[in-house]
Amino acid sequence: MGGGLLDLRSLSQSFLFMFNFSANHLFLLSRTEHPSYAVFLLQDRDTQRVYRLYDFSKAQRMQPDVAYCIAGKVNSADKLYLVIESVRLDTKHARCSIVPSPADGAGGSATS
Repeated sequence: MGGGLLDLRSLSQSFLFMFNFSANHLFLLSRTEHPSYAVFLLQDRDTQRVYRLYDFSKAQRMQPDVAYCIAGKVNSADKLYLVIESVRLDTKHARCSIVPSPADGAGGSATS
């Protein structure tokens, strides 16, 4: 076998720990463009929590007032990053928005 002892402290610092995450009912608050990635701020309308999600592919195009389901990885070394792997419409909350619906359920326009 090879010589030398393994330093577990340096080993743990050099590895990137990854865990899966997924969240539903997220709504876009903002998108910030950086040279090699985009950062999305999304709010969970159920818990009111705000998440900062990183898109290193810069391929995601999300719209405000649309509910999304997002899956990805939690990358953790010295900082915590939620990295987007997939985005899809949240069909269970598709009709949810901050705009109240009419009490009678009518979906017509507000103009006369």
